[in-house]
Amino acid sequence: MLKKIHILLEMIKFRHSVFALPFALMGAFLAARGVPSLWVFFWVIIAMVGARTAAMTFNRIADYRFDAANPRTEKRAIPAGEVSLKESWLMVIASSALFFLACWMLNPLALFLSPGALALTFFYSLTKRFTWLCHLILGVALAIAPLGGWVASTGSLVAYPWVLSLGVLFWVTGFDIIYASQDAEFDRKVGLYSMPASLGRKNAFCLAVSFHALAFFLFTLTGYLQGLNIIYYIGIALTGSALFYQHLIVNPRDLSRIQVSFFSMNGFISLTLFVATCISLLMTG
Repeated sequence: MLKKIHILLEMIKFRHSVFALPFALMGAFLAARGVPSLWVFFWVIIAMVGARTAAMTFNRIADYRFDAANPRTEKRAIPAGEVSLKESWLMVIASSALFFLACWMLNPLALFLSPGALALTFFYSLTKRFTWLCHLILGVALAIAPLGGWVASTGSLVAYPWVLSLGVLFWVTGFDIIYASQDAEFDRKVGLYSMPASLGRKNAFCLAVSFHALAFFLFTLTGYLQGLNIIYYIGIALTGSALFYQHLIVNPRDLSRIQVSFFSMNGFISLTLFVATCISLLMTG
């Protein structure tokens, strides 16, 4: 049982929850202008875990034939036979139910918005079949995270800082373009769409740089519009350094350090912005 749980968690890259969860909590903290209630804090975490688990498992189901044909992904759990399609679908159903339960426990607006939010994350998994804008669609899906945290805390969209979601959108789009560069040749071969496959790695990386520069500006603007103090801007400086380092160690000609770029740097960025926001809000009251 423990081995199966480990395989399932690895299949959905559970540790990558560090990308979206801090932004959902950031939205809740900003809405509360400090620490939200324990009830909201708990159910936001449950909702994010449920939604991400459902979305990632659906992604693995949708792509398992391509994963089996791709040397980089052929050892993933489903093509390797470690997890069956039946088990995977049960995981999608159970985690979706957990997500809806969490939204129901939060407030009526959260529950009302939940089907559309989950449907968008599922839809992303199909987009590489027909558009190289798939990275932007993933960005939109993850940009819902801070909005969800805000709705969980307030039950309303009034005064929501949309620039924060736009920042998340362009940040995610940028790093997903970089990550997709690993499969550019394979995607072209089998007829899948991505920016690296369709535009070439060099052009795709230029777009990623532009998107990350825009994300940095939008994250900075969020702090200004929300009246956050110097601690937040220290976090912004660290975020900018991490974005720069990410592009310094990975380029179209050398993808050997892409795992450091994808997981370590992006996990650092989301956690840094969340912690900086929390401290700033607590200091300013």
